[in-house]
Amino acid sequence: MRYVVQLNDERKTVSIDSDGLRYEEGPAISAELADIEGSPVRMVKLGVHVYRVVVERRQGKGKYSLWIDGYRFDTEALDERTRAIRDLSAANAGPTGPAPIIAPMPGLIVSVNVNPGDRVAAGQGIVVMEAMKMENELRSTAAGTVKSVEVVPGTAVEKGALLVALE
Repeated sequence: MRYVVQLNDERKTVSIDSDGLRYEEGPAISAELADIEGSPVRMVKLGVHVYRVVVERRQGKGKYSLWIDGYRFDTEALDERTRAIRDLSAANAGPTGPAPIIAPMPGLIVSVNVNPGDRVAAGQGIVVMEAMKMENELRSTAAGTVKSVEVVPGTAVEKGALLVALE
């Protein structure tokens, strides 16, 4: 069985068969896994090397956090077929990154709290607009950088108008 393992931001293939474990296209090595009773620690023996590993399952198929010798590694291990399907799905997904700030209704821009080039955090107030005698603060949905500001205070906008572009 071949697996595609993503360790932090790097992908590697691991094959497991009757000869043992192969990392990338290297030689087969023996592999053993043992639980330590009453402990979250597992002993992993790869060839002649022994590692103490704490494994925590994360949300999502094949996702784990591993603690090895005091270092944390976020990993995802999927069989080749599942990895290929997930990659194809991601390629067909919509745009990523922070969504632009769009007017949710017609109104009047009261203030713009950012300038092009500013870094913004998720949930940060970007624009205040008045609609139906109420002020509404429009916030960033994700962290990013202000690409452009399309409005100034006092501008009347229609629903769906681009107010601030983020990247």
